[in-house]
Amino acid sequence: MMRLTTVFVPALMLALASNAVAQDWDEFFSKEERFSVNFPGTPSMTETTWTSQFGAILPARVYTGASGPGKFSITVVDYNPIQRLLSERSMSCAPGTETCQGIHDWGLGYWKNDVRGAVLYASNKFLQRDVKVVNVMANFADLVAGQELQLTDNKDQSRIFASIYMHANHLVILEARVPKNYPPPTIFQQSLSWLDENGTRVRYNNINHNEPDVPPPGIRGR
Repeated sequence: MMRLTTVFVPALMLALASNAVAQDWDEFFSKEERFSVNFPGTPSMTETTWTSQFGAILPARVYTGASGPGKFSITVVDYNPIQRLLSERSMSCAPGTETCQGIHDWGLGYWKNDVRGAVLYASNKFLQRDVKVVNVMANFADLVAGQELQLTDNKDQSRIFASIYMHANHLVILEARVPKNYPPPTIFQQSLSWLDENGTRVRYNNINHNEPDVPPPGIRGR
């Protein structure tokens, strides 16, 4: 009977601790950036900037938080100013010299390629770290196209889970870092949802690729 008690009590304590950690999580909404996600408590927010592939300096916010040994962040980049910024810069190039800024595919209209390649560009930033690539795959969050990466930090062997999407001209980057041998943080990764301009959760009829020249996709659920 003593053996059963010895085994049961630690197991019960572990279960209670797990529930306590889970209860710290709540759904975080950003109406302005049109997304929601499960997050450990109220995140800290930092205003920053993001340099796009073609050199545009864009406004960005980084939301951070932690749960036990796990660290979580959401980086949101506003790509709405990119047409104006890159169009203004292209004016300094003489006609027929689109590469005068030292960037190929430059000039009026080329900002669209910067938007189209934003997810891949953000993914490459992860691959340039001192990491081992475990998995890279295309993914969809409520039919919004994106990319997922699983990496291992070569220094401390921690596990990095990244999810990257482009929605409503906002680049949304989810990053979770947990210690070696910890399970994937699915409560964070798989909770991402999208909001309409009124802050209501939506799901699209078709896959949404955030193409500059494509009409807004239809919405099938609210």
